[in-house]
Parts: sequence; structure tokens; C-alpha cells
Amino acid sequence: MAERDSVRCIRPALPPTGLIWPDAAPMTSLASWQENANAPIMLGRHNKTLLITGGAGFIGSHLADLALAHGHRVIVLDVLTYAGSLENLEIARCQPGFTFVKGDIGDRALVEDLLRAHQVDRVFHLAAESHVDNSITGPEPFLRTNVDGTFHLLEACRTVWERSGRPDGFRFIHISTDEVFGDLGPDDPPFDETTPYRPSSPYSASKAASDLFARAWFRTFGLPVIVTNCSNNFGPRQHTEKMIPTMIRCALAGRPLPVYGDGRNVRDWLYVGDHCRGLLLASERGQLGETYCLGGGTELPNIELVGLICANLDALRPRPDGRSYADQIAFVTDRPGHDRRDVTLSTEPRRNCTSATRPKRPLPRACARPSAASSRAQSGRPPLKLVRRHAAHQ
Repeated sequence: MAERDSVRCIRPALPPTGLIWPDAAPMTSLASWQENANAPIMLGRHNKTLLITGGAGFIGSHLADLALAHGHRVIVLDVLTYAGSLENLEIARCQPGFTFVKGDIGDRALVEDLLRAHQVDRVFHLAAESHVDNSITGPEPFLRTNVDGTFHLLEACRTVWERSGRPDGFRFIHISTDEVFGDLGPDDPPFDETTPYRPSSPYSASKAASDLFARAWFRTFGLPVIVTNCSNNFGPRQHTEKMIPTMIRCALAGRPLPVYGDGRNVRDWLYVGDHCRGLLLASERGQLGETYCLGGGTELPNIELVGLICANLDALRPRPDGRSYADQIAFVTDRPGHDRRDVTLSTEPRRNCTSATRPKRPLPRACARPSAASSRAQSGRPPLKLVRRHAAHQ
């Protein structure tokens, strides 16, 4: 296989041990990860081969960890922009069946090579520009990655899928956001399968376009596509530009905690590990051509979330002067087109997916127990939301 950007693409031996990695990347031992994470790894039994685009990012790296723990082979394709980090893959790289490739989803030849050489069963498309503020100051990268990049990825997958005889087991899972639905009034019901797309920002517009491309490739070409739309994620490895890391960083540095407008903008929060479990569930049990919404069932105004963060920091890392971190809250000018309320439907999963997966980390509990990231799920937690949206009929 040809070399591109000094990264050699190889098909791993059996059992899969192939690893494409820059020499300077640090190593974490498998034994130390098992001891620290307190989570079993299924060694030697690999079921499906997954290609995860954007897998060095926040959600993608957690999906890679979970898929490997479930016994799958994983290839991560990531161009390593500012939002992707090799450090996010420290757990994954220690496991058999993992391969990292530095590359762009817009490189069709590279993607086709990977799909053929690794005989990929599932493509999880997470590569995206995702920060709303950045899309306002400079929208062009969002068009290039989220729309044009998705188009090239779909075409590469379609080419290999058709030339391979259109195998029944192949799936293209397109991961998106609930921001494509726009915003809700204070008394409106949460988003459901009847909610039309009404994006408010260049970011959400670009994701809406990519969703429609994915759905069109199912209806027009028959490519086995499943689309998911999630609410706001939180958890370890989240980029520092996002809201929760920003508040924690600024609080500990003694800087103002910037809150947009009056702070009453409402979001639903989903723990990243629960999101990834929902993605695997949708890929295994979801109906082709459907769109599934994944929500966390935790609806909070931003100012209440910031207050929750401050209260927990007060208990865990008290300020030297004894005052509350809440004293650092500073209201700033609201951003253009800011959605007032984004909440994903809070109901039991619809048909085709079951309620076997339950959230392990609701937001208030996660904030109250920041050191318990590896604890096992407790009983009685609300179900993960998998909401079936309209099918695109073949």
C-alpha cells in the first residue's frame, strides 16, 4: 500500500497487532491501565472491524476504548488538528487489535485503502469541526470538514461497498448533534422524531447538511447508513475550549467564569461513555436509514451548571481566601444565534433498540463524584435515550 504523509497503512496480522504511531508518542502499559481503570479487556477475541474517523478526539477516543473492550478491532483515522491528541489514545494503543492512521477523511484513496485492507465492517464518522464560537469567527473550516469531508468519506465508503458486492453487514454510522434542530421555547416539548431541522449557527448548519448527505446516500445509493444526534457531552478528555473544562480551568486560575447573556440558556447533558455505548447499540440494533437521538435526561440552565461546578470546587479545592468560586462568575455579551434551549426527548428507546444500556454518569452525580470515573453503574438510573427519527425509505 502506498505511503502518505510518512504514515504507512498496513493490514494488521492475526491476531491484530498492527500499530501506526509516531515514534515520539509516550506509552502507557496495559497493566497499569487495567489497574487504574478497573475495567476488564477482552483480549484475543475480535468480532468486528471498526473505522473511527476523528478517533483521537474527545468522543472518538472513548468510542475506541469501548469498542476494543467489547472485542472489536479498531482503526482510528485522524488528521490531528488542534482538537485531536495522541494522548487521548493512550488506553487504546496498549490493546491488541488497534491501529492508528494519521490522515484526512477527504483523502478518498487513503480511506478506500483502509476499508479494503482492513475489511472494515463499521465506519463511525466523528471527524468534525464542532465549536460553535469558532464557526462564527471562521465558518469556512466547518464547510470544508463537516460537509465536503463527509461527502468524500461517503463516496469512498460507497465505492468500496459496491465493489465488494454490497455486503449486508456493513454499516456507516454518522454521528451528529441535536443542535441541528435549533432551539426550543421554555414550554416546548423536547426534540423528537417530528422536529424539523432549523440550525442556528454555521456549525449546526454544516452538521445538518452532513446529516442530509448521509441520509441521501442511503435513499439514493442504498449505502447502509444510520444517523445519530446527541445532546451536549461531558467527561474526561474533553477539549479545554468547551464549557465545563473552561469553567474549571478559569476557576482554578482565579479568572472570571464567562457566562453568556443571562445564563438561562438550557442544555441537556450526556456523559461521553453513555453516548458511546449508545453508538455501539445503534450500530448493532438500529434500523438502516433511521436517525436516533441520544439524550442524557439532565436539563440544566447554564448558570445552574456553573453553580454546580463552583459548589463542587468549593468542596474539593477551596479558594485560599475562603470565598466561593461562584464569586468569579461574570456575565458576558451573548453570542449571535445562541440557542435558548436544546433538550433531547426523554423517553424510553423506541423499537429496534432496547433499554439494556443505561446511563452510568448523570451530570449532577458526575460533578459530585469526580474521582469515581471508573466506578461501576448503580441500579435504578434513568434509561439512555434512543429516539427513532424518520426513516429515509429506500
